[in-house]
Amino acid sequence: MYALVEILGKQYKAEEGAVLLVDRLPLEAGASYEIDKVLAVVDGDNAKFGTPYVEGAKITATVVEEVKGDKVKVFKFHRRKGYRRTQGHREKYTKITINTINA
Repeated sequence: MYALVEILGKQYKAEEGAVLLVDRLPLEAGASYEIDKVLAVVDGDNAKFGTPYVEGAKITATVVEEVKGDKVKVFKFHRRKGYRRTQGHREKYTKITINTINA
């Protein structure tokens, strides 16, 4: 059994026990998180699709920790002008564990 969910505008495939990296949520580690924006629930041959969300479907998850993503280097330059700029960036993500899927 799995579900397609929307978290902060992005779509994820959630299965019970799965660990997802989602954009940073303003929650502490160990907090419970309830997702009610469920786009689809698939259980074997049975599938429910929402318009846009499945009514009554909820997913409960637990926040594990906040992690940083890979470093991204941004390099800008203009040829023959002596213009060079280097900048780095690391995005923060929240790691969540899916506990239950209630269709």
